[in-house]
Amino acid sequence: MSRKSSLMPMVIIGILFFIFGFVTWLNGSLIPFLKIICELSDFEALFVTFAFYIAYTVMALPMASILERVGYKKGMSLGLVVMGLGSLLFIPAALSGEYAIFLGALFTLGSGLTLLQTASNPYIVLLGPQESAAMRISIMGLINKSAGVLAPLLFSAVVVLHGVDAPSSESRELLAQQLIKPYIIMACMLFGLALFVKLSSLQEVTFKSNDTYDSLSIFAFPRVVLGAVALFFYVGIEVIAGDTIGLYAQNIGFANATALTSYTMAFMVIAYIAGVLLIPKYLSQKSALIGSSLLGIFFLLGVALSDTNSDSIASFLWGWSGIATLPNSVTFVALLGLSNALVWPTIWPLALEGLGRHTPKASALLIMSIAGGALLPLAFGKIAEWSGDMQGSYLYGILCYGVILFYGIKGHTMGRWSL
Repeated sequence: MSRKSSLMPMVIIGILFFIFGFVTWLNGSLIPFLKIICELSDFEALFVTFAFYIAYTVMALPMASILERVGYKKGMSLGLVVMGLGSLLFIPAALSGEYAIFLGALFTLGSGLTLLQTASNPYIVLLGPQESAAMRISIMGLINKSAGVLAPLLFSAVVVLHGVDAPSSESRELLAQQLIKPYIIMACMLFGLALFVKLSSLQEVTFKSNDTYDSLSIFAFPRVVLGAVALFFYVGIEVIAGDTIGLYAQNIGFANATALTSYTMAFMVIAYIAGVLLIPKYLSQKSALIGSSLLGIFFLLGVALSDTNSDSIASFLWGWSGIATLPNSVTFVALLGLSNALVWPTIWPLALEGLGRHTPKASALLIMSIAGGALLPLAFGKIAEWSGDMQGSYLYGILCYGVILFYGIKGHTMGRWSL
């Protein structure tokens, strides 16, 4: 695909990445909201992330098969339709107040996103040179996380939660019904976008045959398998950083917790801008991956070791904004956005390099790793529940960055399995 012809696909895929971010990062606001209206414990509330992200594992291979049959363009359109149906499921969920229906709606949204992600991520990798793929994905990530900044702010503006920590049964019903209108609007937008993509000029992706590679199993490629493992731990720590910040702040008595996911997303946007400017001219994809993992370990230590009553770092970072009372420990959770942003853009091109016809299957395997966002936040919640120390529980995220660090140093270079 020529550079001239790649502009319109970049615009279309950029719109899709905005949708990814908006839908995905609404979860951080939904967690404290559903905790109140469905009367949940912290651990139960984190099933919001489980239901959403487990869809990527359950549905990745079926969606990859659909993609191979219908092609990338129709697959993207179909994924948007499934997401629209998931949005409509929020109507009976809100009317009934049943947590199980909310989880079913989130699983459906995640299923649609699985198809979209399986198609769009390799598509953007293949739009240009491999060495600049992380830069292109960083542009998509910038769009994605900008939506992640916007989504919690819009949610907090539309859904009023302040001052209702212990509502009556009747007021919980009224709270739940606030979700109906915004999710109807979202469904209409998703159906309209599905039609737009179907009628667009997006080209289908074709792959050259390779007699050496085509006969191999996808599991014969260590850089793909290990890349999926690294992404599993990455998505887990990314979701912990974005979706538990409100819950953590709520636990230590900070007001307006539903909006705090925006701060994690804001730092991701800053890091994505750096990625667009620096990769590949000044910073290699490998160096960006290693640096991100080391920075993440540093910030996790900051979360665990900070005084929850101190706000000096927050005052330095955003005292001008009127929220200088944000505790340092919460600020360090938000700062994890800086260390997380460039992990996804760098692992994808490193894992997919030269796979040819194996690319759809490799993409499905990498997408399945998004299950880390389902399982690791639950593990975080259970550790916090058992220990009674949510702040200290963030330290287990060091394991996540350790795996990412290994992939950046060694895993992506492995051409074959060896002892």
